[in-house]
Parts: sequence; structure tokens; C-alpha cells
Amino acid sequence: MKIFKFGGASLQNYAHIQQVLNILQHTSHRPLVVVVSAMGKTTNALEKVINYAYQQQTDLALQQLQDIFQRHLELVHELFPDGHDPLIKQLQNDLATVEPFLYEKDKSFDWLYDQIVGLGEILSSHIVSACLHRANLSHAWMDARQLIYTDQHYREAEVDWPQTEKAILQNAKRFLDQQGCVLTQGFIGRAPDGSTTTLGREGSDFTAAIWGNVLNAESVTIWKDVPGLQNADPKQIANTQTIPEISYREVIEMAYYGAQVIHPRTIQPLQQKKIPLWVKCFLNPELPGTCVYEHAADDHLPPILVWKKDQVWVEFTTRDFSFITEHRLSKLYQSFHHLHIKINLMQNGAISFYCCIDHRPEKLNALIHELQEDFDIHYREGMELLTIRRPNNGWPEQLIGDYITWAEQRSPQTLHLVLQHVAQTALPVVPVHEVHSQWGKK
Repeated sequence: MKIFKFGGASLQNYAHIQQVLNILQHTSHRPLVVVVSAMGKTTNALEKVINYAYQQQTDLALQQLQDIFQRHLELVHELFPDGHDPLIKQLQNDLATVEPFLYEKDKSFDWLYDQIVGLGEILSSHIVSACLHRANLSHAWMDARQLIYTDQHYREAEVDWPQTEKAILQNAKRFLDQQGCVLTQGFIGRAPDGSTTTLGREGSDFTAAIWGNVLNAESVTIWKDVPGLQNADPKQIANTQTIPEISYREVIEMAYYGAQVIHPRTIQPLQQKKIPLWVKCFLNPELPGTCVYEHAADDHLPPILVWKKDQVWVEFTTRDFSFITEHRLSKLYQSFHHLHIKINLMQNGAISFYCCIDHRPEKLNALIHELQEDFDIHYREGMELLTIRRPNNGWPEQLIGDYITWAEQRSPQTLHLVLQHVAQTALPVVPVHEVHSQWGKK
């Protein structure tokens, strides 16, 4: 059993899809599970639809949705010059299932998000399935919303492992035995009430790991547009290095601090069953790529840089000047947990607690309203978090020449820097009393 996962970059145009088909045609290994993401940039476009719908700008949401459909239609015409009416009809039906959600007025933003954003994976999987049929590659298309069971924590759902294992073994295993290959979607799942949930951005990697764990796969391979796992994002930092092998532990550290190459929850299901994870290049499948496994040697790795943009630096100061003790920290942590806000870095002084979090205005607004009775709260936008693993192995410090350092944390293996680019320093520190006029009380 092998699991292949193809991300958005590998499905974003005609040429890349041909590369995917070439890989699958030359992969004789069966049984095989193929997990696909949405076409490149589709998720971002669907997020605009969701924002318009939530703001009750239905006409704009419908127009944006039509633009997304048109882009997929153009790709279908490229892939099937002689036409493919059943596929087009299927995509139209997929679109029709989402349109009613644009008129919902009483649901939460997170619920609305999950009902709409998974459309990208459904559309791309039907297109890939049609291509596989044309190439006479036997497979079964399966809806992940009937296989990956979760709780109702929309946008970052937790997997119901017993239910998921039962569904995959009872339903998918039969098709794998009969046809040798199952094609399904990443990122999406099913809540107990039947509504759609998502596993967090870039969650298709996690989906692949779930399948690998349940089916005791020989390996899981993530196909990307890079030669393998890099020591930094080549889109942000020049002269990156490909890492031939790396341990589960090191990759978990990278993912936790924001490395985009692998979803943070991908490793644990694989580590439990000692399943190796391969990161390979779909543009050049002959390249060796990177192998992630239990006992890889990490001592000689180059410094690994993870740069998270679009951060917010938040300061909480006790109103009565009491110390930040366990009691105060407990209240802070409870609020972060309750609102599902991940702290990317934190520090505390005598009467203040500081943290760096992702810029999600609705979450920050809720956090402020929950804590403002006990704390004076200020926040600064336009921040960035740079994490460097093994900084003593030498990293290009000139990278931060145009930045101001707001906070620094260091351990023997890791350096964290909260930075602000000099061009962003004009952004004000926002005190809590201005939040109401900025976002309202919703």
C-alpha cells in the first residue's frame, strides 16, 4: 500500500496535470491511494467567496464563484479539446451544492467557511478522475466526506479515529482490492451532523497521513514543486538547500513553527506506525527527494529557517498591577484554548504577558473582548516571526538587516525572532478601546 498526495501546484494548469498523469501511469505499484488538493489558488479564491457571503454581499459572492467555475471550465477544455459533457455536468452539480450556503445568515463564519471552501478539492478530484479514466487507469473516486470523520470544530477539526478507521476499512478497502486505486480529496471531512469540516489550511498532507496510518501503508509521498524538503522556503529565501533525509522529530519542529512544506499534524500518524514520508518533485520525479523517518541523523543538518509573515504582537498588562502568576496565566491560557488560538511565541514579565499569533482579526477581537476586564491590551500588526533551527551552524544574518527586532528567544537548538520590517514601523500600536470601532462587537 502506498499513498500519493498531490498539492495545488501540481494541479494548477494543463502542463502540471500532465506531469501528475505521467507519474501515475508509470507507477505500477498497487494498491495506491491518491489524495488531491484544490487547484492552485482556488482555496484563496473561495475564501473571498466566503467573506462576501458572510458580509451578505451575495451578488459579489456569486460572481466570484462563477469566476472560479470558469477557470476550471477552461482547464477542462484544455484537457479535453473534443469536449467532456459528463464532466462539465458534474462540475455544475458540484457548484450547485455550494450556492445555497451563500444565503445563510445565522451561521458562524467558521461553519460557513467549511461548507464552501472544500469545493476546490471536489472540483479538482473530478477533473483528475476524468483524466485517469481517459488514460484507462482503473480507480474509484471516493468522497472524503464519507470517510474522514471528525468533531464539529470547524476549520481545524479533530479526527474521530475509530469512526474514520471503520469507514475506510469497510468502504475504501473493497475498492482498493477490486480496482487497485482510490482517488479522494484532502483537507475535508465530515462532522457528526453530516456537515463538512476541514482539517486546517494545507490539511491535505494530514489526510494522506490518516490514510497511511489506517491502511498501514508502506510509505506516504507528498508531491511538490520543489526538489525535496528545503532548509527554507525558496520563495522567501535564496540559495536554499535540499535535505536528503530528516527525522520525524525535526520535521515536527519545523511544521509547528510554521513551515509550509508539511501540515503540522501530518507526522504523528506516520510516526505511530513508523511509516516513512517522502517529499518528491512532481516536475522531476527522478530526483531522490527527501525521506522523513524515525532514525534519520539530524546532527549535520544546515540551519533551517521558518519565516511566518502576517503576525500580530499582543501585550496583556494586569489592570491592578498584580503579578503574572500561575493564576493569571491560567486565565490567559483558558481563553486561548477556548477560542482555538495558537500562540506562536510567548514571553512574560512581572505584570505583562506578550505573545505572537497569526493575524486573524475575528479571533483577536474575540480574545480581547474575553480578557479586557482583567487586562489592558495593546496589539501591533505587520509583525513577522523568524524561527531558526540550529542557528550555530551558520545562517545569513543579513536577512534581517531591514528589520527591527521586537523580541528574541534562544535555546541550544532554536532561535526565535519577532521582527517588523522598517517599512511597517509606521503602523500604530492599537489600544483595546479602539478595537470596537475597528471591528465592532460581533
